Amino acid sequence: MIEVTKLNGTKTLVNPDLIETVESNPDTVISFTTGRKIIVKESRQDVNNLVKSYRKDISVN
Repeated sequence: MIEVTKLNGTKTLVNPDLIETVESNPDTVISFTTGRKIIVKESRQDVNNLVKSYRKDISVN
């Protein structure tokens, strides 16, 4: 799971395996394969880095 921050300041964990797209225009919107969308404070690049870090971490374990 990766931790992101919703616009209201609430931290939430999301499953990066369910992320379909991450758009920034100007808010960052994460769309999931389930059809759900959330707007987060992190940039598109930050979300990308979190997913990469998560994948590296699980491949080592």
